[in-house]
Amino acid sequence: MALCTQRSEVKNLILRSFMAAELGHLSQKFEVVELPNAKLIYPAHSMVRHIYFPEKGLISLIKTMKDGRTTEIGVVGIDGFTGLNSLLGIPNTDFETVVQIPGSAYRISASILNSAMEKQQSLRAPLMRYAHYTLSAIAQTAACHRLHSLQERCCRWLLVAHDSAQSDAFPLTHEFLAVLLGVGRSYVSTTANQLRQAGLIRYSRGWVTITDRAGLEGSACECYGAVRAEFNRLFRV
Repeated sequence: MALCTQRSEVKNLILRSFMAAELGHLSQKFEVVELPNAKLIYPAHSMVRHIYFPEKGLISLIKTMKDGRTTEIGVVGIDGFTGLNSLLGIPNTDFETVVQIPGSAYRISASILNSAMEKQQSLRAPLMRYAHYTLSAIAQTAACHRLHSLQERCCRWLLVAHDSAQSDAFPLTHEFLAVLLGVGRSYVSTTANQLRQAGLIRYSRGWVTITDRAGLEGSACECYGAVRAEFNRLFRV
């Protein structure tokens, strides 16, 4: 299936920016693919052959250290796309890219999109804005991990996940949440229980349900709002 020509029906916000620049015949080069839970999009140090624009679901960027410990360094949801490095002239990724919340995406060959961007400045402009946004989000996350509490960071991550899952309920294990937040599983269990007791979430058998979105926003650190505001500024959402 090619890219939908109705901009209002496309969920991915970056693709909407591309569509505003008139994708033309390039829209026929996209295909819809499913994003099953735990699907490995790119292994670490592999060549990026396709770019994924999530329509639903969330993709995690995972960095593994020499001692085997892992942590999430970023996410890609409906406000982004995978394989940014390949569109900046670096063909291989330095980290693992894996589906955390299942969904679907529009996929296109990295070489085809690269070629189109070299020829059409109006397509390259959204890419440059997204590159800036990514750097800003990573910087915000680095400060967040250093300065904010585990509960605040957990609330922030749940809000990000809620945005792209497009559902109040989505799969999330304590084990993976520990990887995302860079802490031990026992700390995650304690924090999840605190959020459950506060009535912000329900958690059962690897599924989390957001029950009080406003409460989560009030309990999250400033970083969620700061990153959202920067995206809205760059893309005029």
